[in-house]
Amino acid sequence: MAPLPIPFRPAVELARLLRSRKIGAPELLDLCLEQYERHNGALNAVVVTDIARAKKAAAAADRRLKAGKPLGIFDGVPMTAKESFDWAGKPSTHGAPLFRDNIAKSDAVALSRLTAAGAIMYGKTNVPLMLADWQSYNDIYGTTNNPWDLTRSPGGSSGGSAVALATGMSALEIGSDIGASIRNPAHYCGVYGHKPTWNVVPYRGHYLPGMVQTSDITVAGPLARSARDLAAMLGLLAGADGLEARGTVIRLPKSTQTSLKEFRVTVMTTDPVSEVDQPVQEMIGKLAQFLGRRVKKLSLTARPNFSTQEAMGVYVALLRSATSRRQSNKEFADNQAKVATLPASDDSYYAQMLRAYVMPHRTWLMVSERRHQMRLLWEQFFADWDVLLCPAAASAAFSHDHVGERHERTIPVNGHRVPTTDQLFWAGYSGCFLLPSTVAPLGLTPQGLPSGVQIVTRQYGDLTSIRFAELLEKEYAGFVPPPGYA
Repeated sequence: MAPLPIPFRPAVELARLLRSRKIGAPELLDLCLEQYERHNGALNAVVVTDIARAKKAAAAADRRLKAGKPLGIFDGVPMTAKESFDWAGKPSTHGAPLFRDNIAKSDAVALSRLTAAGAIMYGKTNVPLMLADWQSYNDIYGTTNNPWDLTRSPGGSSGGSAVALATGMSALEIGSDIGASIRNPAHYCGVYGHKPTWNVVPYRGHYLPGMVQTSDITVAGPLARSARDLAAMLGLLAGADGLEARGTVIRLPKSTQTSLKEFRVTVMTTDPVSEVDQPVQEMIGKLAQFLGRRVKKLSLTARPNFSTQEAMGVYVALLRSATSRRQSNKEFADNQAKVATLPASDDSYYAQMLRAYVMPHRTWLMVSERRHQMRLLWEQFFADWDVLLCPAAASAAFSHDHVGERHERTIPVNGHRVPTTDQLFWAGYSGCFLLPSTVAPLGLTPQGLPSGVQIVTRQYGDLTSIRFAELLEKEYAGFVPPPGYA
């Protein structure tokens, strides 16, 4: 197979080309900027730039590389970051007009850790309003399109991030994830994404204005075109920050597996809580067939010892409690009044969301206690299994739909319409319980859309799920550029 064009190669490979002087840092930046100039008009992935600053940084990186003194592993490699990560001198709006004038005074910790290793930051990528959709559109920057089909969503909330990677505009990206916001765009756009164990990657510099506390469930993490890049990036991103760094050291255990035959694997392709579209099911099923004779142990039925329905209920309660602090006092009072009128029998997503928005603290404590009991059941489960493979979403990328509220919209699954919010199950089944998971591309559906697999593993086992993705990349499937961009 012919090598990919340079802008589409893994970041670790680009770093080797730079260190061996087979390409210069300014030249590499120019190649990514050419992709940006050629394609961003139709895609609208990169929405904030500082090209002059990037060119100056690339020139400095080139001097270091010529002297054989690279700043770090990614010296000279171009990158972008999700719009909500602070970049000194640039807006961090979270897609909300209310924060249009929120100009960052310093870089987010995650960004600074990558640039400290020499990465060349040139732009920020698009998000949905308040990072709260599996689409990426807002009234400030407009709509981002999927490069595989411009009429479809690239995912969200790190949608612009995945598009920039898929189209060679950028080699490294950082996103955030409370409801699959890293994993969903990776799946929709055919790239890699890793949702770390909660609190492994510092969140400072990714808060809404005026806030200093990391929310429940949410994480920051890497997106890339290769599982090897995820491992290298996580090595830089992981570690306590600020006050916590005074007494906390995070050391993620290295993966002990060197081949697929050392993995104990269980697979789920769908679930009654969130039915999965047949093409996505079939791709994970084909992977399971491939693994059947290649892994140490394979099951299609092994699950942690609690119901998926309960997992979804706990997740929605904690997810919407975590996002409830965005409410104004008036919105909180209005939601209290709405909850008072809900029938006790109403267990719709909308009803669960409203109740979580105004949940008493005692109730939250009880729900969170059950979450941690279930987290221990996951740990028991992973005594017998190394990874659980499952979908990242209920379907491949769906058509743009900006009408009404998210909870009112539907997507097609197996010939009928289902609520878009049903598929939050695939985000929360692991994320609610603080577990890491990696999304890796599997190829294209019959409709020509990317589809991936979510690789879930035990808490702090981040390098195990990434290792499994690395082995799939080597032996099964990997990143493929969308047609017309390479």
